[in-house]
Amino acid sequence: MATTKAKTHHAPAPLPDSREALLVLHREARHRRDAAPLMSEERAAASEEIARIEVHVARIERAMDPPLG
Repeated sequence: MATTKAKTHHAPAPLPDSREALLVLHREARHRRDAAPLMSEERAAASEEIARIEVHVARIERAMDPPLG
């Protein structure tokens, strides 16, 4: 009989709106990714978190840019 593992997916925690705080989270997530074994769920989760943080940083930086024109 095959057994299946139930995976629980939690909604990601909200990210701070401070660029500096985001960069701290980014550094921590990179360390977790780099410490995780290749092809592991932990590494994939850390990589996803890094991407979420980078998108949020980009949104903040874009809002800081003056409009063109």
